[in-house]
Amino acid sequence: MADKSDTKDELTPRPSKAIPSSRLSRIGRLGSLAGKIAGNVVTQGAGQLLKGEKPVLSSLLLTPKNIANIADQLASMRGAAMKLGQLISMDAGDFLPEELAVILGRLREDADPMPKNQLIETLNNAWGEKWQDGLLYFSFAPIAAASIGQVHKVITMEGEMLAVKVQYPGVKQSIDSDIDNVATLIKLTGLVPKSLDIGPLLQDAKTQLHQEADYEREAKMLNRYRALVEACDFSRHCSTAFIIPNTHAPLTTSTVLAMDFVESQPLDALLDEPQKIRDAVMTALMTLFFNEVFNFKLLQSDPNLANYRFKPDSKEIVLLDFGATREVPDHIAAQYQILLNSAANNDKEMMQQAAYAIGLIDETHSQTQLDAVINIGMEACEAIRHEGPYDFGQSDLITRLHEKGMTLTMEHNFWHTPPVDALFIHRKLGGLFLLAKRLSANVDMREAASTWLTA
Repeated sequence: MADKSDTKDELTPRPSKAIPSSRLSRIGRLGSLAGKIAGNVVTQGAGQLLKGEKPVLSSLLLTPKNIANIADQLASMRGAAMKLGQLISMDAGDFLPEELAVILGRLREDADPMPKNQLIETLNNAWGEKWQDGLLYFSFAPIAAASIGQVHKVITMEGEMLAVKVQYPGVKQSIDSDIDNVATLIKLTGLVPKSLDIGPLLQDAKTQLHQEADYEREAKMLNRYRALVEACDFSRHCSTAFIIPNTHAPLTTSTVLAMDFVESQPLDALLDEPQKIRDAVMTALMTLFFNEVFNFKLLQSDPNLANYRFKPDSKEIVLLDFGATREVPDHIAAQYQILLNSAANNDKEMMQQAAYAIGLIDETHSQTQLDAVINIGMEACEAIRHEGPYDFGQSDLITRLHEKGMTLTMEHNFWHTPPVDALFIHRKLGGLFLLAKRLSANVDMREAASTWLTA
């Protein structure tokens, strides 16, 4: 019988919230949210009319109360509703209006775990009702909870310690409707311009989320990625090694993923490490990124900090969560290598040709818009042109890109959705830049990318 007691090494218990598992109940949650927002709009608008003021719909929709309601409801639903917010916020970065950034920022936080009875029912469906008899220990207090599932510590009868990710009920069945309903809600606020076609992004978000909700697929991707990393010699560029857990097939199903439990700490533990260690870890992660795009043609596209862990004793990096792993098409990898070389050689004409080939720009854009995009691209790659280690901690690159990105969208009216493959590559690299800034790391980016630089 599995031990039902909790141990001291679990996270501090958080209040659990039942997850609406049926499609109707999830639609009902969003309908209730829309009703609350409408009620607040009417109340606020009536108050302004009584004062002789003409109410503006956008200002009525984006009150602090409505923003809080939207964020809390999407977070409580978890699943695609929460994941879509995470995807949009990571893709758009700091180029979002402040109000939408507040909503989506809430969705990047850890989710509240599901109640114990809902967890047991979920595992009964996946493993059979007598699953507890086959385990020595199962911690009902999760050690992590995110948008699609939560993680528990398990000890098998053979003494193996595992981390078991359990998918929230109803997530897989509600992906399409969740995304459609949340997209409608976001459009209702007026924060996304009508001229911006987000249809392709939403469709690919559905495809990716269906893949992420298939834990058997994730297990295959994890095993494939681990084999590629183990076959790759990173010693030329970095001294830090990677640890990727093995999967445990007997307990893995489409909704439960079992893998080795690796003792490690959050990446913030690196803040207490010497500069040399922080530099080595960040150099290893940047080198891994270039291998993903140009060598593996397989990208773990989710740069969430929780997907990286650190072992202080061995100074190794633990890599987790391969649900968002996606193949990089050959032509995309080839054009990004051209883009990389154009940045290294400060060749704007070559960069523009590669940007056209990738789909970052097209023939509908004016020369002013093209020049602005290429200038931003060249500035974003300044670390590649830097001789020696680039100091991310002292760099104001992210602030500069934010300012120029806002100018591009607001003054030059540049609303364009690039190919999804490009979005995920940029998303991963952007997350690594933010991590390098957080760690105040120095990375020789030119050396890390040297294998793919032709000049």
